[in-house]
Amino acid sequence: MSVLQIDGDDFTLDGEPFRIISGGLHYFRVHPDQWADRLRKARLMGLNTVETYVPWNLHQPRPDVFRLDAELDLPAFLDLAAAEGLHVLLRPGPYICAEWEGGGLPSWLLAEPDIRLRSQDPAYLRAVEAYFEQLLPPLLDRLATRGGPVLAVQVENEFGAYSDETTHLAHLADLLRRLGVDVPLFTCDQPADLARGALPGVLATANFGSRSREGIAALRAHQPTGPLMCTEFWIGWFDRWGGHHVVRDPAQAAQELDDLLSTGASVNLYMFHGGTSFGFTNGANDKHTYRPTVGSYDYDAPLDEAGEPTAKYHAFREVIAKYAPVPAEPVPGPAPKLPATTVTLTDSAPLFANLPALGTAVTSERPLTMEQLRQDFGYVLYKAILPTAGPVLLELDDVRDRAQVFVDGQPVGVLERESHERAIAFTVPRAGSVLRLLVENQGRVNYGQEMHDRKGLPGRVLLDGVELTGWTNRPLPLSDLGGLAFAPTGGPAVGPVFHRGTFRVEEPADTFVHLPGWTKGNVWVNGFHLGRHWSRGPQRSLYVPGPVLRPGPNEIVVLELHAGHFARTVELREQPDLGPTEE
Repeated sequence: MSVLQIDGDDFTLDGEPFRIISGGLHYFRVHPDQWADRLRKARLMGLNTVETYVPWNLHQPRPDVFRLDAELDLPAFLDLAAAEGLHVLLRPGPYICAEWEGGGLPSWLLAEPDIRLRSQDPAYLRAVEAYFEQLLPPLLDRLATRGGPVLAVQVENEFGAYSDETTHLAHLADLLRRLGVDVPLFTCDQPADLARGALPGVLATANFGSRSREGIAALRAHQPTGPLMCTEFWIGWFDRWGGHHVVRDPAQAAQELDDLLSTGASVNLYMFHGGTSFGFTNGANDKHTYRPTVGSYDYDAPLDEAGEPTAKYHAFREVIAKYAPVPAEPVPGPAPKLPATTVTLTDSAPLFANLPALGTAVTSERPLTMEQLRQDFGYVLYKAILPTAGPVLLELDDVRDRAQVFVDGQPVGVLERESHERAIAFTVPRAGSVLRLLVENQGRVNYGQEMHDRKGLPGRVLLDGVELTGWTNRPLPLSDLGGLAFAPTGGPAVGPVFHRGTFRVEEPADTFVHLPGWTKGNVWVNGFHLGRHWSRGPQRSLYVPGPVLRPGPNEIVVLELHAGHFARTVELREQPDLGPTEE
């Protein structure tokens, strides 16, 4: 039994001095068939520990549903880490940030109109307690005190950047203890937030990505005794739609790591392997302007999105070897990829013609939000009748996050939250024309004060200054496309349309879907939702894990929200394209 203890200014493990050299590896961003490969590469780089968050919104998608299976089998992930000889830092939240949808908080919390997230609000606390009461018991045998790999557990996450309500942190720490967590607890905050986010009696750690000595000095000034640790040593960064692909020079990042380790501090690289925010799970930021995050979480990490060691991997391995033993085993070379091929999408299914197969309509006087519709991800299609003909001005109280406007099935424009757009003028051909607003949740805000991020149309819709009432709200989570009626593609398509094609595979391997000429939408392979495509970039490819594929025929479905690509082809390539890098 290897139990982590705090002994003065040091960690000890089984009574011996111990330095945590860890890396972030989120099981929920990696296909479960690839967990073992990523964990092995973590050990081969010289890590003795891996860190993972736990996404509440996936494990408890509804208050009465709890999942701990398949791609969410956290106990199995922890067992694989232990089998590889790795320890684990567990960060169960309830809030995790992670550039993840809603920071991991489930959307159903926001169905409560006045709920205060990350606080002592009784409604929030009841939900957190019910979640932890289901999550923690199956994990207790994986704690180091019981022979498992979990050395320490984090209390909340960067709380000082959000609030100074220390009583809430204390409540969460007491809850963890009450439910059987008897390994050390820790908090993490950026240096400027340590005073607000630390909890007396719990080890404080700091998050930073440069000026390591300054960060460690700030931590020591706040916490005069105890081990020093950087829980998020940012060695890369995430990308947002409309930005550049962010990279960091491997040599410069390695020097920063060397500087940090030379202080004697422990470290967790954020990230060792970022993986992918598959499907609709990416988050967003909103610092006066809403900015959704791309689906790739490559993060310019030592292991790239497909799990391949990068130059940064080898540079970090050399640095770590100066401070700790590094396995002599050779690092695996690049894994085989599918041969490049072009796939023609031969069948189509217009979204508007397939609505009954995608969601059940609900009527209301005013538009309902996604949360009121018990919907987590995807789209909502709002429909109302326009009472007059001629030029009109449509105004929305709010757009969360992107609304495509159709009149009698024809597109008349787009309103984007990111551009602060809430009004559009168009001409109604006749009284009684049908107005449709297809609204996309592009990711709930995952950081800061704007996290109460209800989706859809949270407010009134005005037509020439008069409220438009009598709505049909149809949730379109797109979690099951099995009911779509595909037919051979005919003439030019006006989106939104699903397009389907097949391709053959001899031996499954990783590949990347590229969509030159397409505009915006989503991609599925064999029913597995890869994520969003958008010509805005920077991301211009989607990662396909090899385990998603099968020998023989495979199916790809592309939802195009706008005019379809004329050739209706997509390309499978051996390399990704994450976009131009920052100068």
